[in-house]
Parts: sequence; C-alpha cells; structure tokens
Amino acid sequence: VQLQASGGGLVQDGGFLRLSCAASGRASAMYTLGWFRQAPGKEREFVAGINWSGGNTYYADSVKGRFTISRDNAKNTMYLQMDSLQPEDTAVYYCAARGYGLRSRPNDYDYWGQGTLVTVSS
Repeated sequence: VQLQASGGGLVQDGGFLRLSCAASGRASAMYTLGWFRQAPGKEREFVAGINWSGGNTYYADSVKGRFTISRDNAKNTMYLQMDSLQPEDTAVYYCAARGYGLRSRPNDYDYWGQGTLVTVSS
C-alpha cells in the first residue's frame, strides 16, 4: 500500500484545514487507516483512526470534538477535518495503514505516507 498525504498549510488559531490521504495498491480499501503527528522535538503521536468500512473511529483525547476522520473507499482516500485549530496542533501529520483493527501505537502500523506540515499561528 502506498500512501500520500496532502492539505497541510498555515492557518490562524481557531481556523480549520482538511487533510487528505490517497491510498493505492492492492486491497487498500480493506486496511485500517490512521493519522499521526509529530511536533518538533516530540515523539510521533496518534491522532485518529478509522476501520476499513468507516463504521468505527477512534480519537486521541486532545483532538476529540475538534477533528473528524472519514474515508471514501470509492476514491481510496481518507480525510481529517480539523476545526478549532490551536497552536499546539502544529506538527507534521502522517497517514498510516495496517491490516485489521484499530490501534493507536505507531509500531502497529505497517505503511506510512510522507508527512504534510500543519502550522497554527497564535
């Protein structure tokens, strides 16, 4: 599975962005997908995950109620709608895929896309 994230940029405190992750490869629509982020000097952390059908989602407490993960398997694309952005959301955002089951540890994911930078100014 190959993944490509896009949609990052510079936004003001309280603003919004929508990230996309295009997936390609065999049976990519069957994979669990997730978003992670890594701020400078910090470890990579889980943001949100979604199962293959889109029926189950899971969020980190820090983004719950502000971010929404979704996927369109017909387009082989996952999204992260980010609202009410805060300066502490500034990070490089990565999309990732694994075979089955929602997980929140980076080591549980097998495939990674390149990151897209999100910068929230105060």
